[in-house]
Amino acid sequence: MTLPSRNTLLASLLILLWAAAMLVAYWWYEARYLRSFSDQTALFYGEQLRLPDELAGPGPIRLVHFWDPTCPCNIGNQQHLADLTERFGSQGVSFYAVQKPNTKGQLPSTLSALQPLAALPGSDQIPASPAVAVWDRNGQLAYFGPYSEGATCTSSNSFIEPILEALIEGRAVNASNTLALGCFCDWQDN
Repeated sequence: MTLPSRNTLLASLLILLWAAAMLVAYWWYEARYLRSFSDQTALFYGEQLRLPDELAGPGPIRLVHFWDPTCPCNIGNQQHLADLTERFGSQGVSFYAVQKPNTKGQLPSTLSALQPLAALPGSDQIPASPAVAVWDRNGQLAYFGPYSEGATCTSSNSFIEPILEALIEGRAVNASNTLALGCFCDWQDN
């Protein structure tokens, strides 16, 4: 029986170390970002949200996107949000964005239609992001919660299209308190 050469042993050791490093990295990523949806239930309670004075009262339908640049869940709704701005922007819906306080980042150029808001009264108390709030033409909060349930958001599973369509048609909507399972990141720093 011949013994393996020194180069073979060294190569085998490097492969084992690389495999162990990949396994540790995967476990870290899974623990940080890929939590099961049953662990990511969020109660969205919108009674505390208020539009800033310059946007309050009667006016267009207003959609406010809450986002955290460090949250990987934002990627799952950015294309959908771009589709919403394109579809509903010409129908009298104004789009705004509130970034999580004390974070740095910017929305992609496809979301340039979203006007940044420095702050929204009550937004410091929202539970998670990405989230969305929609105010009707009378300035009343019609919806607050996630874009959809699940890992990603598209027009086929979104809560937002039916709400915007109802508001555009003049029908009343009152869904400012919702419970959802999905891809969320904590909004409040612990």
